[in-house]
Amino acid sequence: MALPDFRKLEQNKTMVPVWAKYLKDDEFISYENTYKSKIYFHLFDRYEYPCAETGAIRYYVYDPVKHGADPTKKYPVLMWLHGASNSLMEEGCIMCCGAEQYASPKYQQAMGGAYLIVPLANEKRLEDGTILGTWSKVHSAPVKAIFDRVCAEHATHVGKKFVMGASSGGYFTWQLLEDFCGFFDGAIPISSGYLPDDAALHRISESGIQLIIAHGKHDELADFAACILPQMETLQKMQNTICFFPEWVYNGDGGVSSVFYGLEMGQHCMINWIQHNLMFDNGTPADERLPDGITGWIRRICNS
Repeated sequence: MALPDFRKLEQNKTMVPVWAKYLKDDEFISYENTYKSKIYFHLFDRYEYPCAETGAIRYYVYDPVKHGADPTKKYPVLMWLHGASNSLMEEGCIMCCGAEQYASPKYQQAMGGAYLIVPLANEKRLEDGTILGTWSKVHSAPVKAIFDRVCAEHATHVGKKFVMGASSGGYFTWQLLEDFCGFFDGAIPISSGYLPDDAALHRISESGIQLIIAHGKHDELADFAACILPQMETLQKMQNTICFFPEWVYNGDGGVSSVFYGLEMGQHCMINWIQHNLMFDNGTPADERLPDGITGWIRRICNS
């Protein structure tokens, strides 16, 4: 897929999306997040994992114990998977994949502490904007090995295991769940253009994993009717699963999200709302099944 180079573009905050015609009179468009970003990158350490098939994979790790968490306790490990082209932003990928806010003192306290892992695919951009090297099945084994390495290095502190990602990271979240069924305790595939077949979804459901499947109904890049509706019944029957399929993807200020960098993708950027912890700035949860947001969901799983 051809994508613009977001590093060289400025967001157009006046563009009115095509979907705006569907908004109700009391709804408004919001063009930016209300959380502050690019302020927690320094809390992550950078590593590399050698891999002959893909080339060395860079990855970032946030270590809660290093940053003051109780060294006698165990903490969940959360792997965040980026979307197409995001690895080209290097450490900026920590923000784009959703991990950054979860390193904040507020979110760490809400979760009771957590390790964060951000692996980067070895992507490259062709002159026509086509992105090569984004997540695929060939990455599955080495990325799982990175997860295992982090867990081994912090073995006395490791608790429940989670994986989450948006867009192509959403696809890759499903890929890891298919390839390593039963390994993860929780997962959040977000805005994915791919779903496993019904048999694979059944195996994943039977593994006992806790899931939040998140996908906006007006997603511009992963069409809801094509990506979700054909298997809606199967998804809704999965055990321990919250199907979060909102009419609109919002920002913390309560506005419907618009992000325009040469193409409109505000409704595809569910990951921004996840970084808002699926909570509005006034303290209202996005979904009554998640009264304390994603951080509360993680903590409940860890305490179960």
